[in-house]
Amino acid sequence: MINGLYTAATGMWAQQFKLDTLSNNIANVDTAGYKKVKAEFQDLLYDYSKNAGAATAQNSLHPTGLYVGHGTRLAATTRVFTQGNLENTGNSTDLAISGDGFFQIQLQDGRIAYTRDGQFKIDGNGRIITSNGHLLSPNMVIPQNAVAINVSPDGIVTAELQDGTIQNIGTITLVRFVNPSGLKAIGDNLFLETPASGAPIEGTPGQDGFGSLLQGYVEKSNVDIVKEMVDMISAMRAYELNSRTIQTADEMLRTASGLKR
Repeated sequence: MINGLYTAATGMWAQQFKLDTLSNNIANVDTAGYKKVKAEFQDLLYDYSKNAGAATAQNSLHPTGLYVGHGTRLAATTRVFTQGNLENTGNSTDLAISGDGFFQIQLQDGRIAYTRDGQFKIDGNGRIITSNGHLLSPNMVIPQNAVAINVSPDGIVTAELQDGTIQNIGTITLVRFVNPSGLKAIGDNLFLETPASGAPIEGTPGQDGFGSLLQGYVEKSNVDIVKEMVDMISAMRAYELNSRTIQTADEMLRTASGLKR
């Protein structure tokens, strides 16, 4: 019964963590480029009172064992990089990746971060930046006399100038990872490379398995709000059942302690 108390407590902790994860997903349902996170759990060690296949007194083998588990534990939180819906914004500086790949963003300390959020802006110097002022990499500058910007599906950026001429500005490249779930989320819709993600593989949009670029579109979050709500209800019910298990174990201990009276 004492073990039952601790086992049920691990279940309550697990469901609380799952609820925290679901809450974060729901909070980011309108965050551009957000990828949902799912919590993964594993069962804990077992007490082996009798092993399956052990010899019996009658010189036969036990067909089953006698095992008692000790609950559950958090094993990992996995980010799911499925494609989100593409929304037409009509904004020429909005870019969406249709397929695999990440934009490269240069942080203020010089590091390169990665994102699926293509809501770009142009600063006073003509540079393409994120909403937080980080530069798109490779860096490129839009001329002050540009009247229109065009981005092709393969990442070629051109500007139409006031005199009607077309000027080539540069090419947006994408990167991908062997294990994108191993990337480290740092907020602001940005990720950093880790040993688990592997080194970034750079390529041209629309080629060699990379997704193509869509100008005037933004990739929405891949969170399915209905599924998240169903999972939240399931987590709440599991939390309640584990709580009831603790109450039941407590009642059994109270009954056992009163037997000597």
